[in-house]
Amino acid sequence: MDTAELKTLIEALLFAAPGPVRAGQLAAALHPDLPPARVSAVVELLAEEYRQTRRGFVLQELAEGYQLRTRPEHAEYIRRLHHSRPVRLSRAALETLAIIAYRQPVTRADVDYLRGVDSGAVMKTLLDRHLVRMVGRKDLPGRPVLYGTGPEFLEFFGLRSLAELPSLPEFNELPPDLLEAVESLSTAAGEAFADQDGKSQG
Repeated sequence: MDTAELKTLIEALLFAAPGPVRAGQLAAALHPDLPPARVSAVVELLAEEYRQTRRGFVLQELAEGYQLRTRPEHAEYIRRLHHSRPVRLSRAALETLAIIAYRQPVTRADVDYLRGVDSGAVMKTLLDRHLVRMVGRKDLPGRPVLYGTGPEFLEFFGLRSLAELPSLPEFNELPPDLLEAVESLSTAAGEAFADQDGKSQG
């Protein structure tokens, strides 16, 4: 299988996939003896071609896989097509999500203690949007549920892995105006996430 053929096949698989796809998954779908490393190399060639020809979409590495995503600057037009609204996270949801992302796995009691308020409603919203998931139970009386993030969290924020999150010292050193901008940044990320979701449904 030559590189030109691999490009078209990988492009087709990525276009049809509902979410990020790992190199190993792509390789297994194409040929049992195809090395994932070769798939990754061809994906990089495709990504570079898209960058050079200025397509209406980009090929991104995120959530430990690859995904075709519409450009963020086209979000408004795609929302009009699907008659959808951008995904918005409240400050309470962002605060809760940050605690879970940095301290996972955590119980709801841990989150409530750190926030100083009840987080039940916010947790339900994050669970419904698949930004948070149940990852186990703590070995304590009552066996409280442990929460963490999953691939949808990485996809939402355009991260390849949790290692790309800023360190806590870096996060705490951000100036107040940048911290206040987190809410608007999450809105932009949510728009891209909603756009991809719309493409998958189309």
